[in-house]
Amino acid sequence: MTRNTRLTLAMILVVILALLGLTAVNRNSGPRPTSGAGAEVDPAVLVREDSHRLSTAPDGKVTLVEFLDFECEACGAVYPAIKEILDTYQDRLTFVVRYFPIPSHPNAELAARAAQAAAEQGRFAEMYTVLFENQEAWGHQRTPQTETFVEYARTLGLDVDRFRRDLDDPAVAARVASDRADGETAGVQGTPTFFLNGRQLTEIRTQADMIAAIDAALAR
Repeated sequence: MTRNTRLTLAMILVVILALLGLTAVNRNSGPRPTSGAGAEVDPAVLVREDSHRLSTAPDGKVTLVEFLDFECEACGAVYPAIKEILDTYQDRLTFVVRYFPIPSHPNAELAARAAQAAAEQGRFAEMYTVLFENQEAWGHQRTPQTETFVEYARTLGLDVDRFRRDLDDPAVAARVASDRADGETAGVQGTPTFFLNGRQLTEIRTQADMIAAIDAALAR
């Protein structure tokens, strides 16, 4: 199977999950969504001042937001496509990452806190990458993967003692919960869910479809 085929299948998986309500495993157990698929969402809900950006467009014309769960297999499958999109568009696209840990995934919330603890030391992007590239190693384990995440922090050269403190800091947990609450307000029911310039992408079947949507937004 070629890489392009894998990426195409990954994007197809996103749509299948969206159309099926993102399955019982990835379904949000929170309150009923307040905005339907494709509806325009308040930009202030999708992107907060402290939201994590992996790329920033100076003109602010096109913003792609992903609500994700680091333990979600569909998010892991889409990750290589997102990397390619970021490499392609660089400073023409603002890409924002929001936490949306799924309660049924045993280490999802802990992984989000690990990413936020790394962010407290200015290393969110690096932890984002490490978590996805090692998802098969730590994902869907019944026991908390705390020491695994601490080892990732050590590998990234973080202050490990501070990382441990931040990992258990209620403020870090609240930051993760705040992202999830915004996702619920925006109508997110599972992961990954993408919004392009305030509208949920519900008809993206391939990486090419995603690129076409971004190109169309840039051309407006």
